[in-house]
Amino acid sequence: MTFPRLRQLVIASETTDTIDTLKTVFALGEPFPDPGVAEFGLVNGVFAIGDQFLEVVVPTVETAPAARFMSRGGPGGYMAIFEVEDIAATRARADTLGIRRVWDIDLKDISASHLHPADIGGAIVSVDQPKPAGAWRWGGPNWRKNSTQGKLTGAVLVSPDPTRLMARWGAALDVPGGGSGLKLADDGRLTFIQGQTERLIAFELDLPDVDGILARARDADLEVEGRSVWVAGVEMRLATS
Repeated sequence: MTFPRLRQLVIASETTDTIDTLKTVFALGEPFPDPGVAEFGLVNGVFAIGDQFLEVVVPTVETAPAARFMSRGGPGGYMAIFEVEDIAATRARADTLGIRRVWDIDLKDISASHLHPADIGGAIVSVDQPKPAGAWRWGGPNWRKNSTQGKLTGAVLVSPDPTRLMARWGAALDVPGGGSGLKLADDGRLTFIQGQTERLIAFELDLPDVDGILARARDADLEVEGRSVWVAGVEMRLATS
């Protein structure tokens, strides 16, 4: 197994209806409601897609960081979570780069750190080392049973200075940049494009029955263009293969 791997992408939404929408439109399995996110003033639902995860977080209090995030720009891409090989080395690298760690946890089955979005830019980045590699506490105890076929292949970030943002993410994750993106393990990718804001704007997914997803999205009155569906401010780009 090579690292870092994209393991989870997170949407901040104003309503739990988004969880139901994703389940129905994208034909996903039963979501896991993680009681641990109450620490951050949230409720959530975590869907397993292969051995990766798609999460929706919904604030329960106005002071929740996700609520403050949405007050600045509305619902949208909130966090990207990566599996790393050596959490101690990753934390040390972030510290050397002057990227603050706003949350650290060390449990028997996983260690993780959240990197401050003001320091790394674009979104919260979480670096996680599960034990053993490939496990995933945040998906719940039954994630393998509830997993559906598919894969998260990448994410897209926009910034007034995408080259700088890409360099920052690349340095934190120890991934060399090339062109407009960073190449991750298992053919994953992060793409950085020019724009007026700085935000995580699109998730790239390889899922079965794309035609069915697009039809259900239209039935649900979601915005659909080509092979993209917009859910809670995030463009869900469906693979063309």
